[in-house]
Amino acid sequence: MVDLLVTYMEMLAPPQGAPLASPSSGAVVARERLDLSNYLDFYRAVGGPVQWDQRLSMAEADLETLLASASTHIHVLRVDGEAAGFCEFNGIEQAAIELVHFGLIPAFQGKRLGPFLLDQALRAAWSHRPQRLWLHTDTYDHPAAQSVYERAGFRVYTQRVESFPD
Repeated sequence: MVDLLVTYMEMLAPPQGAPLASPSSGAVVARERLDLSNYLDFYRAVGGPVQWDQRLSMAEADLETLLASASTHIHVLRVDGEAAGFCEFNGIEQAAIELVHFGLIPAFQGKRLGPFLLDQALRAAWSHRPQRLWLHTDTYDHPAAQSVYERAGFRVYTQRVESFPD
């Protein structure tokens, strides 16, 4: 078992002001329905460096059901047509929507694309009029993750050490 500091954050109102401008003329964010193979390739490319494994341990049938669910929305960032990152939400049309996964493929990091993707995806999630959006991040996530979430409007509501299989 490994102990991680898990930070839970929530957003209680939609982003204010104008949407963030695209940092690249070829950057576009859109909701996409990914098939299992494309999703897993993308998940590995984004999550591998920060040790994401949740979706890799799911039964394929369960993951396919989750991906096909109307309450799961995946917003993909493409730069000149190339997949660069994604935001995955669960609980669309419910009072509390969870931002389950957010990240960029390492080659696209450091180019201001993350805040753009997050802003676009959050605005889309808020269009469903939830009471709140929430997420959790931990010590394995990208070092800038929490500050990116805070700049987007999330606030910490609790932190705790949790044990996970090694």
